Amino acid sequence: MEKTQEIFIRQLELSDAEDLLKLEVENRDFFQLYSPLKDEKFYTLDGQVERIKNWVLQAEQDSVYAFGIFLTDSEQLIGIVTLSEVARGNYQSCWIGYSLDRKQNGKGYMTKAVKLVVDYGFNELKLHRIEAGVMPHNVRSMKVLEKAGFHKEGIAIENVKINGKWENHQTLAIVNNEKYKPK
Repeated sequence: MEKTQEIFIRQLELSDAEDLLKLEVENRDFFQLYSPLKDEKFYTLDGQVERIKNWVLQAEQDSVYAFGIFLTDSEQLIGIVTLSEVARGNYQSCWIGYSLDRKQNGKGYMTKAVKLVVDYGFNELKLHRIEAGVMPHNVRSMKVLEKAGFHKEGIAIENVKINGKWENHQTLAIVNNEKYKPK
């Protein structure tokens, strides 16, 4: 478990399924603006149990790591951060993705969570590079990444189908080298 004064992160477990379902249902419309379309099963307890089981299996296979973001004082689940598509060999890289309860936006929690997960990726998983893709109009998400040390690299044209439509994404990345200094 990694933490700051306000939040902590840890890999999600089956016991988190009900809280994860609540987070997804309460933020369904908000998350849908930035996410691929999901079927109705996703918004069920069985759907979330299956999702967490897949994440646990994928972590054992060193391909995906899914972290819950929890408020330190109440232990309420307020978001998730994932490291996915872990590539080893000559790459030692992955992609980061995240979502945060709309009621918690603007409080700095996601920037702190991203920093904690990046530290985990670099120090525990020994990754060299972490990449992110953000729709260009999602300025708040880009600011989160830039505050966490990511730099812009270019635009990927129509690379992810979001809410049923192919969308461009700004690619950002952070590299684990002497220039990276956790704050």
